[in-house]
Amino acid sequence: MEELLLSNNMTISNKITFFRILLAPLVFVMLVNRDIFSANIEDNILNYITGLLFAIASISDFFDGYIARKLNQTSLIGSILDPIADKILILSAMLGLLYLGKIDVWAVMIILSREFIVTGIRMAVAHQKSNVSASLMGKIKTVLQIIAILFLILNWPYAQFLLWLAVFATIYSGVEYIIIYYKILKVK
Repeated sequence: MEELLLSNNMTISNKITFFRILLAPLVFVMLVNRDIFSANIEDNILNYITGLLFAIASISDFFDGYIARKLNQTSLIGSILDPIADKILILSAMLGLLYLGKIDVWAVMIILSREFIVTGIRMAVAHQKSNVSASLMGKIKTVLQIIAILFLILNWPYAQFLLWLAVFATIYSGVEYIIIYYKILKVK
């Protein structure tokens, strides 16, 4: 396992992934510990700083994959850490928003459940020497979740509508993965 984390695996894209993992708890802390920051920073400005950190972390997800493919630096550790970093970021922000009462607990529960189910499916498929890569709807789901969370952090209009649109995409893409997994099982 040590070899997996060391040697040639610290590519630029993996460093970006680690950066995203480090930003996730910072976003969470800025959401739940507002009293620490609000003494010196106006609430609205604090929302924009938190939103900016979340946006930077979210955009880094595009760049780590793009750079890995462009420089031909894909790695096993990168393929494992990238989706984990995404989940840590999304769930850190959602838990912070839940703490603030800005997000519905059912939305968080549905999204969290889908992530566990799909992760389990991917592990089961990998165990069978197959692969289930991200679908188009899975990517749309991620973009919708990011936009909804950003709108919620910034208190922008239509945030709740975007959240429930993201929940719908989350359910749809989860069902899509279940169907793909069922087909893989049926073939084997």
